[in-house]
Amino acid sequence: MAYLYYSQGIYERAEPLYLQALELKQRLLGDNHPSVAISLNNLAKLYDSQGKYDQAEPLYLQALTIFEGSLGGNHPNTVRVRENLANLRDSL
Repeated sequence: MAYLYYSQGIYERAEPLYLQALELKQRLLGDNHPSVAISLNNLAKLYDSQGKYDQAEPLYLQALTIFEGSLGGNHPNTVRVRENLANLRDSL
């Protein structure tokens, strides 16, 4: 549901759902699980889309750290987050 709101540009409805998903995954799976990194990336992308770069960057970095540690540097999820982070930094 959060992605649906995000894709329609209804960011104020997407944010609490992304936050809820992140908190639930952290509680159930621990802070370093790849599913947590997916949620971090999703939330970062939401903030990035709104120009909230100072909120997005640390989330991308946290997701990248988790993915590199659990999936390795060449996994598609790791590469995607690295690209998202690079695109954000290019926007600054």
